[in-house]
Amino acid sequence: MSIQENKAVVDRWFTEFWGPDFNPDVIDELAAPDIKFEYSLHAPCRGREEVHAFAKKFRAAFPDLAFSGTADLIAEGDYVVGQWIGGGTHSGDAFDDMPIGALTANTGKTMHFTGTTILKVENGLITEEIGLDDGLTVLQQLGLIVPARQ
Repeated sequence: MSIQENKAVVDRWFTEFWGPDFNPDVIDELAAPDIKFEYSLHAPCRGREEVHAFAKKFRAAFPDLAFSGTADLIAEGDYVVGQWIGGGTHSGDAFDDMPIGALTANTGKTMHFTGTTILKVENGLITEEIGLDDGLTVLQQLGLIVPARQ
């Protein structure tokens, strides 16, 4: 596929998977069956079923979850890189998929943060999504870590 086609796949993924109007069908349509899905704030996922489970759990805890791009996508070969910003309010289920601590249901805490994601697109399917997010900010906003006293 061309670089422009790969960017179109990622643009649709960012809109339908990470945007405010989540479309769970996009996982089966655009993710490879054995997708590698990793972010520093969450346990790694392998395969569509684990990505479905992650998305369901994350959105049940943060019903208003939404992310959007902050710059044009950059692409070379099979790789597409995107910068983003987003977050949501923890007004739903308990959530324990963080590297430290867990949230009881409906804490009302809000997270708002940035990150960068590298996706690999092969034959029109996303085979890898590896992201680095501002985890320190999120963990502080959610009260899971506190700054050291000075």
